Amino acid sequence: MKRFHVHVAVENLEQSIGFYRAMLGAEPAVVRADYAKWMLDEPALNFAISTGAAATGVRHLGLQVDNDADLAGIGARLHAAGVSALAEPGARCCYAHGNKHWAQDPSGIAWEAFHTLGAIEEFGEEPKLPAAACCAPASPARAGACCGG
Repeated sequence: MKRFHVHVAVENLEQSIGFYRAMLGAEPAVVRADYAKWMLDEPALNFAISTGAAATGVRHLGLQVDNDADLAGIGARLHAAGVSALAEPGARCCYAHGNKHWAQDPSGIAWEAFHTLGAIEEFGEEPKLPAAACCAPASPARAGACCGG
């Protein structure tokens, strides 16, 4: 199964949790002091919000997959299409660790494809990646943002 992923930077986590709880009709699966995440089956959605970014709004979009074979397939399709994608194995970010591929669409929107391996206790560090390959350093608004899902 593939699950669509959206990560939004918000100003007020508590108010945003209230709004998205009502909008999505569900409680968040994960809540931290600076982060909340909903894992919905209908629609298949991994929706995350967090504070601490320089600007509010969409941080990145993505596809979450169930295994590394599906992740490799996405990476191969991007490569075949001539898209520069950066592999990030063993990523530790946004309270999770896993394997990822990062790319930007033609409009500069950051996309991650990822397979989550488990939870971690810290928000994690942004990847130290070239600006063209990852959402975090792609714009001043995203500088300091965590690219993880």
